[in-house]
Amino acid sequence: MDPIADGLINLKNCEMVGKKECRIKPASKLMGEILRLMQKEGYIGEFEFIENGRGGEYKVKLLGRINNCKAIKPRYPVKKDEYPDWEKRYLPAKNFGMLIVSTPKGLMTHNEAKKEGTGGRLIAFVY
Repeated sequence: MDPIADGLINLKNCEMVGKKECRIKPASKLMGEILRLMQKEGYIGEFEFIENGRGGEYKVKLLGRINNCKAIKPRYPVKKDEYPDWEKRYLPAKNFGMLIVSTPKGLMTHNEAKKEGTGGRLIAFVY
């Protein structure tokens, strides 16, 4: 019932099987922003939106760099000085992986949010 969780699990499953590309449907702006952040950090290759008349889908090139990625439910609120606690909870080691946070300034990684000095809500983690 959660398209973000479904899309991230689909990415992880395709990665584990060894596929070179993955299709995520239905597409949404939030999923597009998550994919953009993952691409910027080097977890996935190019991705494109394909309109199919049923909500659209994303076609994603996989690089084999994702060990785990999941949506965080419920979407916990995080203050600007609480990021180390959440890193310990969701990421396996320090400076390894990223938390995706929805802030008033848009979607960003937890490291960017720390630099901006802003809090937000946890959306997902990737490592």
